[in-house]
Amino acid sequence: MKSADLARLTLAPLFAIAGMVHLARPDVFAGVMPPAVPYPHAVILLTGAAEIAGAAGLFVPATRAIAGVMLALYAVCVYPANILHAVHDLSTGTGLGWAYHYPRLFAQPFICWWALAAGGVTARSTGARPD
Repeated sequence: MKSADLARLTLAPLFAIAGMVHLARPDVFAGVMPPAVPYPHAVILLTGAAEIAGAAGLFVPATRAIAGVMLALYAVCVYPANILHAVHDLSTGTGLGWAYHYPRLFAQPFICWWALAAGGVTARSTGARPD
């Protein structure tokens, strides 16, 4: 199995599940939305749809690369919300502790790379044969 295939088979389900949770339970994410984000409920629903579309796009050869790039960019864009969530939880002592937030915050660059690998983008940039 090629590394891009493995990345796709492991990452796509995670984004698809996260997207479904965004759509089914937007209230779960409302508390971690930065205050500057307008229309937070709509943004939560749109991000859920984007996660599902990106996950599906990884399996369509014509959209694979763009889906990988967009999921990587998505991971970058939601990072401020992840930081806000960690700061709120850790400063108030309510919610999740360091055991959740530490790996989550430090895994974000890996998630970006993983999305690019799943899209076959990393193979192109290194001159290797794309999947």
